[in-house]
Amino acid sequence: MRRVIGAIAMLIVVGCAGRHHPEVRPLLAPAGTIAVVSQQLEQGNQLFARQDWVGARQVYLATIQADQTLAEAHYNLALTLERLGEKAEAKKHYVAAANLAPGNKVIWDAPPLRKYDGEAALDKQSWMDAHPK
Repeated sequence: MRRVIGAIAMLIVVGCAGRHHPEVRPLLAPAGTIAVVSQQLEQGNQLFARQDWVGARQVYLATIQADQTLAEAHYNLALTLERLGEKAEAKKHYVAAANLAPGNKVIWDAPPLRKYDGEAALDKQSWMDAHPK
């Protein structure tokens, strides 16, 4: 019986010791966004969730065309472009998102944005980092 309890305790300790790494997900439209634009962004998010990167890119581009100031659309497009291997184009949209949303911690603290920025201040570890530095 002691061995069983010991084994269970060990499994709990080992399970709790592992780091939890949040998944980078596309953002929702903020409150106050025009309904049509918000719905369009959500459609892109659904395609992103299904890993339809080409479809998501198309919808996010249309969303940006409808509202060029929507930081979340730029950020979501950047996430998608990253998955498509279009790093240079992704960088442009990460930067656009950050410039449009200076107080948005998710955008500014995301590893994809920080890896493109050469400033030392962004080299510190983020809660979203997959591995400690």
